[in-house]
Amino acid sequence: MNLTLDIAWTHVRSRARQTGFAIAGVATGVGFSIMMAALMQGSQDDFTQRLVNTLPHITVYDELRSPPKQPADRGYDAAQFHGLTPEARRPGVKNPLATMAALDVWVPGDIAPSVKVQAIVRYAGRDVGTSVFGIDPRREGLVSDLPKQMRGAPLTALYRATNAIVIGDRLAEKIGARIGSNITLQTSEGTRLNAQVVGFFHSGVRQIDDATTYVLVKTGQILARQTGLINELRLRVKDPMAARQVAERIESETGYKSVSWQEANEDLISTFLIRNLIMYTVVGAILLVASFGTYNIISTITHEKARDVAIMKSLGFSERTVRTIFVIEALMIGVIGALSGFALGYLLSVALGSIEIKNPFLDSNHLPLAYSWLHYSAAGLVAIVSSIAAGYLPARKAARVHPVEIIRGAT
Repeated sequence: MNLTLDIAWTHVRSRARQTGFAIAGVATGVGFSIMMAALMQGSQDDFTQRLVNTLPHITVYDELRSPPKQPADRGYDAAQFHGLTPEARRPGVKNPLATMAALDVWVPGDIAPSVKVQAIVRYAGRDVGTSVFGIDPRREGLVSDLPKQMRGAPLTALYRATNAIVIGDRLAEKIGARIGSNITLQTSEGTRLNAQVVGFFHSGVRQIDDATTYVLVKTGQILARQTGLINELRLRVKDPMAARQVAERIESETGYKSVSWQEANEDLISTFLIRNLIMYTVVGAILLVASFGTYNIISTITHEKARDVAIMKSLGFSERTVRTIFVIEALMIGVIGALSGFALGYLLSVALGSIEIKNPFLDSNHLPLAYSWLHYSAAGLVAIVSSIAAGYLPARKAARVHPVEIIRGAT
């Protein structure tokens, strides 16, 4: 075996320039693969983590996923009706306390009631659309990280003033509001409410910080013009990845539309999958090109070392041994290229992570990267396997040639 390794190493060193290019190709493929994997997983993990920490895992709405049949539809088999008044359904979750108690029995997590109202925030001549959430500050920490995101005052400051309100820091910057400012909320139905800003929050997700406000449940009910209204139940489960299954069961038991965070952000998650597919296709193409370089160098060595092959076979080397020599040469190129690619990938990842960017969705100045040994293992394994595969074909061809034919061709 030592002789086989010595012969393989001698062949590789004899074509130093071509070997160097082959190793560089493998290293480039591995390095860019590691960098792209770190970027893709890092950005996806960061975005997912922010969603999971900022928003409830499941939201139960006071509506049905499919509209119910009207009385006339149930009573008559007709295609169209005229002049009939649709069956009105009172907004809000019916018997919210009983519904929460029933869910508490089996849901692996916590539940908090809320009232959601769409309104316009008016202050200093500026109008901005906002989603107003009426919440219970004592339970909100069970379903979101809002208490941890507060700036200037705790969430319990909502109890300190009549019609107190907490707004996103970016929204406050837009309208010029400060703690103690009196702002006006107006709904599409004409309800107007003067509220006092008692604190700000910063979630890091611009869409939320730009257009979200929080008040007490009773204040939200006043805006909605309906005492006792609860139109959303917000849940946080112990395993965020199981939120979709829990939401489906809640919907089947209560009849209310239940949306998991995965369903609410389905388009974004699909975008991540498509992006990953494109990126890995590019990386695969790079590694494929690198394998052609390995194939080329092994083919060149087998052609130039034809007389050596003839001598080895004349001395009693079997086809398997000759084939093994050239496969080992390809393996050397793959291993050296992979190790070099590990260093290149790490350096590229560090360099990419140091670049300052402006993220249109998140308050982040740098690209989030994920450093994982799986990235290195997968890239190295693919590089080594592709190198061996690229070296096997010329190795098999060289091993099958009869030494007499080689000597005749050389004379």
